[in-house]
Amino acid sequence: MNTNTLIDPYDTLLLDLDGVVYLGREAVPGAPESLREAAERGVRLAYVTNNASRTPAAIAQHLSALGAPATAEDVVTSAQAAARLVAERFGPGAPVLVVGGMGLRVALRAHGLRPVSTALDAPVAVVQGIAPDLSYGLLAEGALAVRNGALFVAANADATMPTGRGELPGNGAMVRVIATATGVEPVVAGKPEPPLHRESMLRTGSRRPLVVGDRLDTDIEGATNAGVDSLLVLTGVATPLDLLTAEPRHRPTYVAADLAALHLPYPEVRRTGRGWACQGWTARWEGDALALEGAGEPLDGLRAASAATWEAVGEERADEDAIKTALDAVLPSRNRPAGTAR
Repeated sequence: MNTNTLIDPYDTLLLDLDGVVYLGREAVPGAPESLREAAERGVRLAYVTNNASRTPAAIAQHLSALGAPATAEDVVTSAQAAARLVAERFGPGAPVLVVGGMGLRVALRAHGLRPVSTALDAPVAVVQGIAPDLSYGLLAEGALAVRNGALFVAANADATMPTGRGELPGNGAMVRVIATATGVEPVVAGKPEPPLHRESMLRTGSRRPLVVGDRLDTDIEGATNAGVDSLLVLTGVATPLDLLTAEPRHRPTYVAADLAALHLPYPEVRRTGRGWACQGWTARWEGDALALEGAGEPLDGLRAASAATWEAVGEERADEDAIKTALDAVLPSRNRPAGTAR
């Protein structure tokens, strides 16, 4: 086993928030402590979120209240990425219709743009982000402006967002209102698209970042697009079944139960004559199905199974029926995060 900890090669953690650090208003158990330890070791923490509803200061205040080390300068939002995208296309003072919350307005003002709330102000762009009080009237104003030629920008395209009550509709679901009404698809600023990663790099100056997230289609794909390593934690949206059936762009460098793994040696997943091995588990592809045997930490079985499955299917996605039996053997509930005790 490698005696170094997972975090050792990296100078910056680019951390997703919902599902990684907190769920709703509550911290993911152990997350603040793990982040404090990382900061004490000199690792830069950057909280990179697709949520555009709140300001960096409000997000930092929430994180601090949970016990995580954070200032407003440590927070990078999709609202900031969207604002930069618009500002680079239009001059200072340009009117931008905000279909969203205060986070978008503050970010636009920081780039010298003028937030407005009606299509009558002839906005050059419409920027949409999730907000709990988003109204039909504001969506209608956005649709009118887009029909009149305004650039349509979505802070992110997340279909759902995790909360303590479960997954709720995200901005990706809400932007379909304007997109459907106008026939215009938005330019997306958030993960996995390049603008938010560019914003993160500009703000942190990172040379060796590690992206940490709970979603394959935003966090992990975004890391793949940026050409950097990624850690999937199973405290949010993604499940073990999602991991095994992931297409190449959604396959993380590492997988762990939670952020505590940052400060532990990452177990080697190695190729053997019998398949792929990790600690006490061995996985191999037999015919058209996954075979998994062994004992010990279930998460090690998942790591071995992932390596064997991804090798077998290559650029394709594994069929669920081909892996369910083996996955049930190590994780009786496929939707339960690996390593979680009952």
